[in-house]
Amino acid sequence: METARLVQLPSAASRQASVRLEADRLVVEHLVLDDPALAAFVADRPVEERAALIERALRVGLTAIQSVGVTVNVDAVRAEFQGLLRQTEAANERAAVALDGVLRQNFADGDGRLPRTLERFLGDKGQLRGFVDELFDEGKRDSAIGRMKVLLGAYFDGDASRLAQLLDPTRLGSPMHQFRIEMTDGFARLNERLAGLEAAGAARASERARSTAKGADFESVVEAMLGDLARGSGDLLERIGTETGALIGSKKGDFVLTLNAEATAGSELRVVVECKDRYVSGRAMRDELRGAKTNRDAAVALVVFTAAHAPAGIAPFDVRAGDVYCVVDPLAPDQATLEAAVRLARLLAMQTLRDHDVEVDAAAVAEALKGVREQLETLRALKLTLTSIGTSAKEVYAGLDRLRDGILARLTEAETELRPK
Repeated sequence: METARLVQLPSAASRQASVRLEADRLVVEHLVLDDPALAAFVADRPVEERAALIERALRVGLTAIQSVGVTVNVDAVRAEFQGLLRQTEAANERAAVALDGVLRQNFADGDGRLPRTLERFLGDKGQLRGFVDELFDEGKRDSAIGRMKVLLGAYFDGDASRLAQLLDPTRLGSPMHQFRIEMTDGFARLNERLAGLEAAGAARASERARSTAKGADFESVVEAMLGDLARGSGDLLERIGTETGALIGSKKGDFVLTLNAEATAGSELRVVVECKDRYVSGRAMRDELRGAKTNRDAAVALVVFTAAHAPAGIAPFDVRAGDVYCVVDPLAPDQATLEAAVRLARLLAMQTLRDHDVEVDAAAVAEALKGVREQLETLRALKLTLTSIGTSAKEVYAGLDRLRDGILARLTEAETELRPK
């Protein structure tokens, strides 16, 4: 196709093609396009459409020319960017090579500065190893170990050490010397007291042997003591050892203690008492006490042994299987011991009232019995201590006295709680 040509109007018209810009508009005057093909294309269109077609053609042509210019600019930018990218990659490669060299120079195995420095200070032949070896060298007196050995030797090594001097009880002025003197004096006073107690016991036995009580049997001794206790509490004491009871032909039970009705809210409550001046096995004693309670219609049983025939571990009194065991020396009877045993038996008997719909503070009774049992456990521990440590007899005897007083106090509290309000 022939290339279109832009030509001027004939000179006779005295007019030339011109392009003028008015604000946002293009004004083209006297434009002539010399192109037969395009002229034929336009001639095929209706006359009223030709102006719009020419305008659209001009718009499309200018837009195409504009697009070609933008494409040229994008290609130039792309070329510049690719050049910059190649320069950046080259710079990065040079930087990586330089960084690798620096890292190898400082951290490479064996040849790097850091490994060489660490080896110099921390290696097998480094400065730290030498310093530690020198510091803890046992063969050098000025090393730490050598100085510690000298210092500790002065305090702990040999008979001439400070510790040996401080612990030597024969060395005048040592703490152990004063302790030795105090212990010696204490044992001397203890021996004197034990000798006095032994002499007093022998004197009481001799006096009793010469007195009118010489012919009294063990039951009579217990009866006299129980009578004093019954009068003090308002109870009724009966000696019924020769009488048969509820069981046919049975005379089990030497005494019956009927508790004061004011303390039992009107209920009849009994404690049966057995006296034993002979050995009885534990099982046989339990069976006998069970039979005695049935035979005498008693709630609790109290058995009183002589010191020579008492089972092991019950002195001065104990609670076993719900019954009270007590030890009384007929030659030197202790009224306080029997009193504590009787009051404990009364307390255990009162606890059974809740089984008969009698109003009683069961919690108070249980708390009191718990306290008594705790005191009895401590009492047993002290008796074991007395058996195993003869040299501490003075302190243990004093502890037994305090515990006996404590048990009596707990029994008093329980009895107070059980009194009718």
